[in-house]
Amino acid sequence: MSADRPRPTRRAMLAGFAASPVVATGVGVFPSAARAQASAAGLLTPNVCMVMPEVTEGPYYLDERLMRADITEDREGVPLRLQMQVVTADCQPVPEARVDLWHCDAQGNYSGYATQGSEGTNDTSDETFLRGTQISDDSGLVSFDTIYPGWYRGRTTHIHYKVYLDERTVLTSQIFFPDALSQYLYLAVSPYNDRSAERDTTNGNDGIAQQAGEGAYAAIREQKARYDAALVVGIDPQAESTEGAMGRPAGGPPPGGERPEGMAPPEGGPTGAGEAEVYVPGRDS
Repeated sequence: MSADRPRPTRRAMLAGFAASPVVATGVGVFPSAARAQASAAGLLTPNVCMVMPEVTEGPYYLDERLMRADITEDREGVPLRLQMQVVTADCQPVPEARVDLWHCDAQGNYSGYATQGSEGTNDTSDETFLRGTQISDDSGLVSFDTIYPGWYRGRTTHIHYKVYLDERTVLTSQIFFPDALSQYLYLAVSPYNDRSAERDTTNGNDGIAQQAGEGAYAAIREQKARYDAALVVGIDPQAESTEGAMGRPAGGPPPGGERPEGMAPPEGGPTGAGEAEVYVPGRDS
């Protein structure tokens, strides 16, 4: 951090965070009948019975087949427990859906690739941090223990996910977080504030966040030892994804051109199309 930059207080930053309309994701956006239906169905937050729009997968997806709830490994950061509930557009939970999750660490680095860090020389190709898979239970629920994601140039704070039914990708999308909370953590909390650079992209000027819409923002609740985040993911079981990981070797250079100065590349373009070969427990070897 710059020595002359004023240090924000936690109270001041979180006061703005609490006032932000994205904290209560979608409240006031969805019809009252839909909210009542979602509540009656036992959803995590009474706000979503809508099909989520698909957005770009980005260059860093890997099918690691890591069946685990805790994906933190050795990464330092603010603990985050993320619950996701997979439902249909009529609020019916979707059991036995495979949910893959991946995101960058506090310094903006993804695991599994040889070109990370501000100079593009940090090799994480043999690492698997902040990646994992869960299978939804009878209520459509999955839960991941991780850290609050960091940032890199060209993108706002986000977490990637994919939902599979059988061998077919149903949804590829991203989860977003309140800017005020992200700003507080990045300026005031280690290891996020160990970086000298300032982030250049927020929710308001991130094209992918705009495409995903208000329903892609997690509802956040502060706990004593962590933050809890929740998102209800509406899917169309008949949909086929246009985002896949085909044609990209593990550890290879990401598509989309040169890396912006200071961090990993933006995730602005599609990385493939059609069906991808995916691992589904009990179906693939």
